[in-house]
Amino acid sequence: MNQNLKLVLWSLSAALGGFLFGFDTAVISGVEQTLQQLWNLDVFEHGLTVSIALIGTVLGSLLGGIPAQLYGRRFTLLLIAIFYLVASLGTAFASNWSIFLVFRFWGGLGVGISSVVAPMYISEIAPPSKRGRLVAMFQFNVVLGILMAYLSNFLLSEVFTEAWRWMLGIQALPSLLFIVTVLLIPESPRWLVLVKKDFQTAKTILETIDAQNAEKILAQLQENAQTQTTSQFKLLWKPAYRRPLVLSVLFAVFNQVSGINAIIYFAPRIFEMSGLGKDSSLLSSAGIGLVNLLSTLLGIAIIDKFGRRALMRWGSIGLVVALVLVAQSFYFGGNSLWVPFYLFLFIGFFGFSQGAVIWVFIAEIFPNEVRAYGQALGSFTHWILAAIITFTFPYLAETLGGGITFSFFALMMVLQGFFAWKIMPETKGTSLENTDITVLAH
Repeated sequence: MNQNLKLVLWSLSAALGGFLFGFDTAVISGVEQTLQQLWNLDVFEHGLTVSIALIGTVLGSLLGGIPAQLYGRRFTLLLIAIFYLVASLGTAFASNWSIFLVFRFWGGLGVGISSVVAPMYISEIAPPSKRGRLVAMFQFNVVLGILMAYLSNFLLSEVFTEAWRWMLGIQALPSLLFIVTVLLIPESPRWLVLVKKDFQTAKTILETIDAQNAEKILAQLQENAQTQTTSQFKLLWKPAYRRPLVLSVLFAVFNQVSGINAIIYFAPRIFEMSGLGKDSSLLSSAGIGLVNLLSTLLGIAIIDKFGRRALMRWGSIGLVVALVLVAQSFYFGGNSLWVPFYLFLFIGFFGFSQGAVIWVFIAEIFPNEVRAYGQALGSFTHWILAAIITFTFPYLAETLGGGITFSFFALMMVLQGFFAWKIMPETKGTSLENTDITVLAH
């Protein structure tokens, strides 16, 4: 098999974790109102039903670096696939609210761990010239999963009795596919060298990935392995790694204070707030998924050409404009024709900037010896903010109104623009063994 094709297939296999990540994230939008009525949930219980998966995601992202470091990236990807399978079947067959919460939380654990390990694995098998596109495939699969969740919700909503069970249970099929594909991929060569000291297997994998630079990369990895004496978690807190830590946390914060997860989770509700009917709201939500997919494809196509900073700079401008338009529309009564269009515009700019860049950037800025734990911290920050915003959004939208809520998101994107123009370093084309030099030198 062609070396490039092998690399793409390995990356796609790991990126299936992203597809399930996206599907699990968005599928709740089609069932949350049904569950509220079915179990007669109050405002707090309803918020918990939607955000419980995010609570699991926060814990999964915080702990995801541990099995990845101790047992390997491949083993952890297999663990994630099993989590998704159990969660999809458990929520589909849940007989009461408490059981549903347990399995939604379990699925959230899978999402959190996959947001750490899948981009990490792809970044560690990808040569520098292709790393942006290959790691961004994870985000492409996330938005593809979101789109498929929206479409399946729309198609299944009127087909079956208790359609919500089918909406949740259909995720078992891609979960099974993920289990099969992970069994066919190799371990990360960087983990093999730094943790297992298995130089021969690592060399074989590196020769498949990048035959021209395999010897050079292996020599650098062996040098790192010989000088590495402290545990990786302790290394993370050394002053030398303070800058990548701050960068990863800031990037993750800006990702969520854009309002992206609130829009994805509550898209039908937001459209109904603007005056659309329920069926139109579900279909418009599928439109969000499609725009997200196409804009992420654009980001993947240009991220290695124009770099991470350029996408973030222009994306920030577009996000501010789109969010201001949404806010003013709600201030003036919420025009049902324009709010969906403005949100499509928001999703478009988000997809090719933050959406395409976040997992690439966080995977690149940490050197090998602290990547697992550093990426876990960035992912943890992302998900703790996601949980807070998702939990509070229904209350804020109801009490403050859409105008004030979306104005806050717009202000945050102004700050993101400053970050992209003045603080964020460029990591395009840099070897993972030299990223710390690039980041610290900026």
